[in-house]
Amino acid sequence: MRKSRGEIVAIKDLFGKYRHKLIAPQKTVELEVIRVVGELTGLVLKESQVVYTVSSRVININAPTIVKQEIKLKQEQLLKELKSRLGAKNAPVNLF
Repeated sequence: MRKSRGEIVAIKDLFGKYRHKLIAPQKTVELEVIRVVGELTGLVLKESQVVYTVSSRVININAPTIVKQEIKLKQEQLLKELKSRLGAKNAPVNLF
């Protein structure tokens, strides 16, 4: 539906087009993963331990095996929380 000139548009709708087309940057997703893992598991990850591949939407965690196992135990919960924070389009689909 086309808006006629001079019609008032709600502020929340002004950037709706960009919200649907833009994808979150790699670094933003990596930092959010670190934050969510810290909140849900209590584990502290460094930025160098988390790598996000944008094209496949996969998170690789380069940490000791014990840390990886803890994260794998709560993988579903972590992915659900990331989906709620980043949105379905920007959230990772798998953790390795």
